[in-house]
Formats: sequence, C-alpha cells, structure tokens
Amino acid sequence: MTEIKSAPESASLPVSPEPYVPPPPVGPKREIVALSFADPFRWLARGLRDLQAEMGIGLFYGMCFWGMAITLSLVFRHLPEYTMSIVSGCLLVGPFLAMGLYEVSRRREQGLAPDLASSLTCWDTHIGSMGLLVLVLVVLELLWGRASLVVFAVFFNTGMPSTAGVLQAVFNPENWEFVAVYTVVGGVFAGLVFATSVVSIPMILDRDTDAISASIASLQVFFSNLPVLLLWGLLITLLVGLALWPWGLGLLLIGPWLGHATWHAYRGSIRWLDNEPAA
Repeated sequence: MTEIKSAPESASLPVSPEPYVPPPPVGPKREIVALSFADPFRWLARGLRDLQAEMGIGLFYGMCFWGMAITLSLVFRHLPEYTMSIVSGCLLVGPFLAMGLYEVSRRREQGLAPDLASSLTCWDTHIGSMGLLVLVLVVLELLWGRASLVVFAVFFNTGMPSTAGVLQAVFNPENWEFVAVYTVVGGVFAGLVFATSVVSIPMILDRDTDAISASIASLQVFFSNLPVLLLWGLLITLLVGLALWPWGLGLLLIGPWLGHATWHAYRGSIRWLDNEPAA
C-alpha cells in the first residue's frame, strides 16, 4: 500500500501580509522660532513700512474695516438683537480682507509689485482652507456668545437674556462680580480665537496649507512663545481700542497696519527648512 504524505501544516495556512507602515512625511519641514519681547515691536515697525509704501491699498482696506465698525455700532444702537449676527458676518469677511493685506506684504517681501487687484483675489486658490478656518472661528464666536449669556443667566437668575441686556450689564459698575467672571470667560474664548488664528491665515496664503495644519501650527506658535504672544495680543487690543476713538476713524490706518504686521509675525514665528520660495 502506498503511503500518502500529508502536506506540512504551515503550508496550508494563509500568510498574513506585512502591516502597512506609512512613509515619513516629505512635505516642507518647519520649526517654531524662539521669540523675544522685542519681536512684536519689530513686526509693527515692518508693518508700518509696508503701509507707508502702499498707502493707497492700505486706505482701501482701512475703509473696509471702518465700514464694518460703523455698521456694527449702528446695529448695536438701533437693533441690538442683531449684534451677534453682524459680529458673525464680520468674522466671515474679516479674514478675507486680512489676507489681502498679507498678500501685499508677501509680494513686497519677494520683490514683486503689489496691486489692489491681486490682493482682492489672492484667496480664490485657498477657498477650501479659508472656508474651513472661518467656519471654526464662527463656531468659536457662537460658543463665546452662548457662554456669555449663560454667565448672565447664572448671576441674574432671569433666564437667557438678549445681547443688549448682557452689554448693558457689562457696562454697569455695580455688577463688578459679574463683570469679573464675564471677563474671564470672554478672555478664555478670545485667547482661543487669537491662538488659532495668530499665524494660520498667513500660513495658508504662503504655503497653501490646509486649515487644520495651519491652526495646529498657530497653536504651537502661541504656546511655545506664550509671554511674547500675550504681549502681541495686548498690543493689538490697545491699538484697536485706540483706533475706535473717535468714531472708529483710527481703523483707516491702524487696521491695515496691524494686517501688515501680522504677516511679519507669521514670518518671524515660523521658519521653513526647505529652499522653495513661498507660494
């Protein structure tokens, strides 16, 4: 009788494929620059040079910022219930206006001649990233507004108030405890918005980065240089506050000045390690 040999047990078992290991990223590498307290003033000085060199373009954007401020003021005075809607609209339009100023500074940095037309259309190739980033900012603004109303309701036990009611309570010196808590809550959300956007929009323009990567890089810049970025935020707040008096006319110059300075804040905070020129 012929003996039938069975195949080895290992030959009948399927062989598992090797697990997939993604390749290392090959995109441009970047590093966060260690900043000093002199850097924000340096950014302002460079932004001022850009504004002086392209004053016509700057005044156009300044008029846009001033128009937004006047509209917000008029709505608050006559139709306060629509204030948050106008604020949301400003958050939708503002980043696109700011990107135009970044484009002017970018072109000057590269030795190209800036013009108003290119600054007005520079966002069209980044619409996906910009749309997502603006959506994130609007959501944060809505959460900020809702948290403010909750603080109001807790302190005054009158239910969810209108926007006008909250603002009237904020400017009443007798409500100092409410004002203190309201300021802390607002400061947290304002800091989050600032940290998310401090360099993200210039980075999208410069490198055509997606919104998530740009926001993460912005947060890394903020927390890696927290004292310096807090000083930068304080300078922006003081200059904007100064620009709003009287009648917001200071925005005609301070608005575009801060826009140009923000481009230099991005360039001074992130160093790219590849040799390719900016987009």
